[in-house]
Amino acid sequence: MKKMRSIFFALVAFSAVTLSLHGLWESEAGLVIQRLHIGDTPVTVMRKSDSPPAPAIVIAHGFSGSQQLMAPIATTLARNGYVAVTFDFSGHGRNPTPMPGGLAKLETSTAALLNDIDEVVRFAQRQPWADGRVALVGHSMATDLVVRHAIRDPQIAAVAAFSFFGEGVTRDQPKNLIIIDGAWESQRLIDAGVRVVSQAAGDAPARAGVTYGDIARGTGRRLAIARGVEHIGVLYSRDAMTETLNWVNAAFGRSEAGYIDARGPWLALLFAGLIALMRPLAQLLPQVSPIPLGAGLPWRRLAPIAIAPALLTPLILWKAPTDFLPILLGDYLVAHLAVYGVLIFAGLWLAQGGLPVFRPPRWRPLLVAAAALAAMYTLVLGLPLDAYVISYLPTGVRAPLIPAMFIGCALYFLADEWLTRGPGAAPGGYLFSKFCFIASLAIAVALNPRRLFFLVIIAIVIVILLTVYGLVGRWVYARTRDPRVGALGAAFGLAWALAVTFPIVD
Repeated sequence: MKKMRSIFFALVAFSAVTLSLHGLWESEAGLVIQRLHIGDTPVTVMRKSDSPPAPAIVIAHGFSGSQQLMAPIATTLARNGYVAVTFDFSGHGRNPTPMPGGLAKLETSTAALLNDIDEVVRFAQRQPWADGRVALVGHSMATDLVVRHAIRDPQIAAVAAFSFFGEGVTRDQPKNLIIIDGAWESQRLIDAGVRVVSQAAGDAPARAGVTYGDIARGTGRRLAIARGVEHIGVLYSRDAMTETLNWVNAAFGRSEAGYIDARGPWLALLFAGLIALMRPLAQLLPQVSPIPLGAGLPWRRLAPIAIAPALLTPLILWKAPTDFLPILLGDYLVAHLAVYGVLIFAGLWLAQGGLPVFRPPRWRPLLVAAAALAAMYTLVLGLPLDAYVISYLPTGVRAPLIPAMFIGCALYFLADEWLTRGPGAAPGGYLFSKFCFIASLAIAVALNPRRLFFLVIIAIVIVILLTVYGLVGRWVYARTRDPRVGALGAAFGLAWALAVTFPIVD
C-alpha cells in the first residue's frame, strides 16, 4: 500500500510538471527568438514571426537578476507586435565581464552598466526588424540606469520603471515615464514613485492610476500599483504588464493589445510538481544510519543555541573584512553562514559535552546519498530555473567559487540540521532556527545598510530556498536517518545558487 501511494504521488507530480511545461511553451507560441552576443553581452531578441518592423523595447533586469527574469514582460510586448530585447548586465547572468567598482565605487559601476544599455540600444536601432524607435523597461537597480540613459538620449520615447528608485527625474525628463510598484513593496519605494510623479501633478500628491502630463509631447507621467505582489512578484503581475503595454502603445500611437503573459501560475505549478517529485526520489536514497541521529533537543535547550548565533554573528562580522571573493554580497553571506554554524557547534558542544555531529558515519552511503541529493537540487530544480526564471548555469569565474562557498554553507547546514533533527527534537524547531537566521541577516543589514541593503530585496528568495531545503531535508532524513545527508545536499545547492546569481565584480 505504501509503495502504491508513492507511485500515485509521483504520477500526480509528474503530471503537474508536464502540464506546466506545456503552458510555459505556449507563452512563446508564434515568436521568433534569437539568442546572440554583443561583444560579451548575452542578448535575446523576441518578435512575432510575421510582424513588420516595429519599435524595440530594451528590457533591463535588476540586481542579481538576469534576462530570464524579464521574460514575462518580453513575451507580452513581443506577442503584441513589439521587438523585445533582453540582456545580461556586466557581472550578471552569463555575462563574463566583471562589474567594475561594485558597491564601493558606484560611479564606476554605474558607468559600466550604462555602457551596457548604450550598446544594446544602438544594436536594437540598427536591426532590420526594428523601425528605429526605442523604449526602455527596467526593474529595481535598472530603473536608475534606464532613467539616466533616457535623459541623455532624446530618441528614447518612453520608460517603464518597475520598483523604481533613482535620481535625476524632472517634470519632463525622461520622456513619458511610468512607475510600477508592487502593492507589497517597501513603502520607501512607493513613496519615491509618488514624489516623482507628483512633479507633474501640481500641488496635490500624485494618485495611482492617473496619467499626468501629455504623452504626445513626451511629458506623460503615471504611477501604477500592481495588486498583491512584492519586489519580485511585480515582474509576473498581470496589472504590471498591462500597464506597461498600454503605456508604450500610447507613446508609439499603437493599439495592438490582447496577450498578457500569465506564466506565474504555470511556474508555481512546475516547481510545486518538481519539489513533490523529490519526495519519491528521496525514497531511492540509501539508508545511512540504522537509528535516527541528531541532537534531539527539547525547546528549553534548543532555544538558546538557536538565538545566540542570531545575535552574535552580525556583531562579529560588523567591522570584519568580508570582501574576500570576487562576488558581490555572496562573500558576506558565506561568512555569515560559516560564523553562524561555528556558533551553533559551540552551543552543541556545551549542551552535549562534545560534538556528536562528528561521530564517524558510514561514509559510502552518506556520500552517495548527499551527492544524489545535491544533483536533485542542481538538476531537477536548477535546469528549469535556468530555462524560465534566472541564469543558473555557472560560467567563467563562477564555477570555481562553488567549492569555496560550499565550505561556509556546509558549516551552517551541518550545525543547523543536527540541532533541529533527532528523536525528541522540539516540534517546530527547524522553523524557529530559520526565523532566527533571517532575523540575524536583518540585524546585519541594520548595522551596515549601505553595503547589505540588497539583502532586504532578495529576502523572499532566501526564505523560499530555506523552506525548500527544510521540506526536502525532512523527507531525506526520514529515509536516511542521518541529518548530515540533508545538510551536505542543501549546502551544495545553496553554494551553487549563490555562486551563479550574485554579481561578479572586478
